[in-house]
Amino acid sequence: MYNIADQITAANKTNLDTTMALATKTLAGFEKLVELNMAAAKALTTEAIEHAKSLLSAKDLQQAVALQTSLIAPMAEKSVSYGRHAYGIAVETGAQYTKAAEVKAAEAQKAFSQVIENVAKNAPAGSESAVAVLKSAVASSQNAIESAQSSAKQALLMAESNMAVVTEQALNAAATVSKKV
Repeated sequence: MYNIADQITAANKTNLDTTMALATKTLAGFEKLVELNMAAAKALTTEAIEHAKSLLSAKDLQQAVALQTSLIAPMAEKSVSYGRHAYGIAVETGAQYTKAAEVKAAEAQKAFSQVIENVAKNAPAGSESAVAVLKSAVASSQNAIESAQSSAKQALLMAESNMAVVTEQALNAAATVSKKV
């Protein structure tokens, strides 16, 4: 049989383990972002040098302008690609946090339900209606939490969909601009 001190110690150990796991996931996400930034910086440097060489070898102003305008669409595409990668890293890391939070919420909900059941079992005679009201309130709050989680997931899906539409529009605009120039 657990006493309160053992329960608190076990809860603290579990919370510490969860915190350490989330810190590890955060660092992994940060590491991916650093790798992405390093790859982007290397590519940008190489491309800038090649472009500068091309500009220096341009025969006239018209050729130099054509070289400059030819960069618009590829740079837009690369910017969008970088944004997608960075967004993907953020979403992946956020999903890990969401999953951990959902697990903790489910554990807390289960523990709270057990407390309510214990209260119901040990309630004095005549308090059945009060216990029923308490159980109903707990069920309502659990439904509200589930509804909020569902709404949050729907909002995230909508935001991702909107991001895809805006990205496509930006790429189309960049392609149009580079064709006109």
